[in-house]
Amino acid sequence: MTTASPNGRLKKIVVIEDDDDFRALVQLMLDRDRFELIAAGTGQSGLEAVRLHQPDLVILDLMLPDMSGWEVFMSMRAAPASAQVPVIILSSAGTRHDRSFGLQVAQVHDYLVKPCLPSRLRASVAAALGE
Repeated sequence: MTTASPNGRLKKIVVIEDDDDFRALVQLMLDRDRFELIAAGTGQSGLEAVRLHQPDLVILDLMLPDMSGWEVFMSMRAAPASAQVPVIILSSAGTRHDRSFGLQVAQVHDYLVKPCLPSRLRASVAAALGE
């Protein structure tokens, strides 16, 4: 089954993660036949990917080499084109305070702690995309 946008294209997901191995693992967890996956290794390249590709979803690490994931998130929310794009935080920063802030204050779609089960990531992605 293919997940397509109303215009018939594959739904786009930007994965902003600086760890090459973990980014590849996330891409393996998500079926490449169902989504167009765009990878970014820094906050700046992630914001550029969001601007250029206008994704349906962003999966965002909080610890990036050039800026924090929260800075990326706030930049996305400040731009009209990406203000409503769902964001799933996928980070090793997983204290109750971190998670509570993400879900209740920032109102991200979901907050997952690394490592997470592939089934949990897929379920979160499906929920964010309204499947």
